[in-house]
Amino acid sequence: MKTHTRVCVIGGGVVGASVLYHLTKLGWTDVMLVERSELTSGSTWHAAGGFHTLNGDTNMAALQGYTIRLYKELEELTGMSCGLHHVGGVTLADTPERMDMLKAERAKHRYMGLETEILSPEEIAKIAPVTNVEGVLGGLYDPLDGHLDPSGTTHAYAKGARMNGAEVVLHTKVEETNPRPDGSWEVVTDKGTIIAEHLVNAAGLWAREVGAMAGVYLPLHPMEHQYLVTDDIPSIYERDAEHPHVMDPGGESYLRQEGRGLCIGFYEQTCKPWAVGGTPWEFGHELLPDDIDKIEESIEFAYKRFPVLADAGVKNIIHGPFTFAPDGNPLVGPVPGLSNYWSACGVMAGFSQGGGVGLTLAQWMIEGEPARDVFAMDIARFGKWITPGYTLPKVVENYQNRFSVSYPNEELPAARPFQTTPMYDIWDSMGAVWGQQFGLEVPNYFAEGDEPRYETPSFRRSNAWNATRREVKAVREAVGINEVQNFGKFRVTGEGARAWLDRVMAGRMPKPGRLSLTPMLSPRGRLIGDFTVSCLSEAEFQLTASYGSQAFHERWLRRNLDDGVTLENISDRRTGFQIAGPKARDVLAAVTHADVASMKFLDVQRMTIGMCDCIVQRVSYTGDLGYEIYTDAMSQRALFHDLWAEGQNHGMRPFGMRAMMSLRLDKFFGSWLSEYSPDYTAAETGLDRFISFKKNVDFIGRSAAEVERKNGTARTLVAFEVDADDADVVAYEPVWIDGEVKGFCTSGGYSHYTDKSIALALIPTEHAKDGLAVEIEILGDMRPATLISTPLFDPEGARMRG
Repeated sequence: MKTHTRVCVIGGGVVGASVLYHLTKLGWTDVMLVERSELTSGSTWHAAGGFHTLNGDTNMAALQGYTIRLYKELEELTGMSCGLHHVGGVTLADTPERMDMLKAERAKHRYMGLETEILSPEEIAKIAPVTNVEGVLGGLYDPLDGHLDPSGTTHAYAKGARMNGAEVVLHTKVEETNPRPDGSWEVVTDKGTIIAEHLVNAAGLWAREVGAMAGVYLPLHPMEHQYLVTDDIPSIYERDAEHPHVMDPGGESYLRQEGRGLCIGFYEQTCKPWAVGGTPWEFGHELLPDDIDKIEESIEFAYKRFPVLADAGVKNIIHGPFTFAPDGNPLVGPVPGLSNYWSACGVMAGFSQGGGVGLTLAQWMIEGEPARDVFAMDIARFGKWITPGYTLPKVVENYQNRFSVSYPNEELPAARPFQTTPMYDIWDSMGAVWGQQFGLEVPNYFAEGDEPRYETPSFRRSNAWNATRREVKAVREAVGINEVQNFGKFRVTGEGARAWLDRVMAGRMPKPGRLSLTPMLSPRGRLIGDFTVSCLSEAEFQLTASYGSQAFHERWLRRNLDDGVTLENISDRRTGFQIAGPKARDVLAAVTHADVASMKFLDVQRMTIGMCDCIVQRVSYTGDLGYEIYTDAMSQRALFHDLWAEGQNHGMRPFGMRAMMSLRLDKFFGSWLSEYSPDYTAAETGLDRFISFKKNVDFIGRSAAEVERKNGTARTLVAFEVDADDADVVAYEPVWIDGEVKGFCTSGGYSHYTDKSIALALIPTEHAKDGLAVEIEILGDMRPATLISTPLFDPEGARMRG
């Protein structure tokens, strides 16, 4: 065993082996993997080995597609068999809501190049004859679905890595991981110590324990999972072709052929977490005791859906643990707060996602950033607020919802409320219907009278419609108020603050008393931030951006921090309100002695409001006359009472995120991780208008942005007015131009101000002309849409700037 290496991967399951392989594939050969037992120990060896592309996040689906296509490459490279069975698979829909979800997924697949297909019940019965299609409305067929040999695949990854120079060390237990002053790691094992420039935690069931060695908590938890293998079934082994997979969300089950019989697994409601106190180090190639009782109801349902099971004997019961993160997606990427420490764990669907995880992490480590937006599995989507007490109920909830319909407006209830602001009880008493972002409770809208305090999950317009419309009207006609808590906020101080911000931000840095809007770019020119920068003095700035991406942003900012500059994350210390609408100035002027009338658009000023010291900014995401008012969290309630008391003289109402998302559409304002994300560039999305090419600074991403400025972009962000029915664009709906899919929607919704359905979309630049007629596929329906270039509200900005 060598004692020095560029990368030490801890964990010899399919994910660790994939990471090792991809590191060598991309050019790093001085790498090694350390496994305390044999390869596949833990969850890999007893996995059912199924793979599929279906995933609600399109980038995750694309990475799953990459994983599946990789297996043939592995076989050709290594000469080893992965035991591939490309049999195809169908996901059943037995309710209109499930059918809506499958239609939405099929639409996404069109522009992704995935050849999926919606099938009728009759077609399902032909390709999957063991299925009782009574009550089935249809299904989504994916020819890429299949299964493989977990052990053979893992060993193929490992052999491919070895062929490229990697070392695999077995029967070696990691006992300590200690950071060194130069950013490298001391990996102490029972066979000696390894000095590694980079450390990758791919420890699977033991990832929590390995993370704890470095003082980090990784939010994941193992769950018990059970599947059955039947005896031989004549109607299966007498077929000319292997039976395809069948996913039955209504029965919480997945089924596939296994030899001459069938394999069926369940995601039962009566599920059980495993190893709550920690994963035993001696566990590895064992199974858990059979527990048929907990899947009794699932089996009963399966006998009705797949009647052939009722007469088949059970050959094997496989009952073992798998790890899940709170939202079911992997935990991948550089761990915030640690140097050169990488996570590759929580990969519940290892044979669907393992290849994509390995590729992503290798790109991140070697090239500095992944090739696509992977925030859905970035470990930074969880912050320091997360605890084991939060993780466990969310993991249980995720397991139970594994096959449930995932709605775009759904708010899952487990482990809530957790993080709340001082305003929680006040908003709650006013009828707040709550959403959650980064663990924080945020009002989505406010119910009145006998309106329910719960938004019905739906792919179509929900019961939040009337309340959202009411709040939009209040903002546009009078004044609305909401919190600015759900902004990520950073305080930057020091003599070098301006110079540092000029380097990490692409836009112009404002003078004292002013603010500016600026993109933050990766070295490749991709968007990694959409910031407001406020200059409070030459040595003090405030940055605001997405609350849910604060750990993602802080990790990048600290990675690039200059000496002599201090960065503080004040997201939960500095809070306050936004007031917006034509009466906003009147409200503010009445509660302060400061000269509000002289504040120009994009001014920032310290002032006392009532008893509270505040920072006030003349800007609003509503696109209306508005102000962001920041104060210390301890003063927030007093500030609210002053603003609210005066606001009643001007028709003030509270408004939530549903109204905010409608209001921003009136101005075609983009949203972070929708229009603006690492998948896109500033020029593609129009944010290049905020890049300062005149400043004499080699800001990060400048060279890539300069190339785009010179050459233009192949696609551009535009707005469409959609002739919608009862469903609006959410995201990733395909845009049909001249009978072909040539673009896709980034987000959309309903403009209550103008009574129009609006979509924002990326289309080929040569087609981006006012009045362009297209069709947008929404839930399987082709809806006519027209490109519009004039904002629906205040197109000249007279109210916003006046």
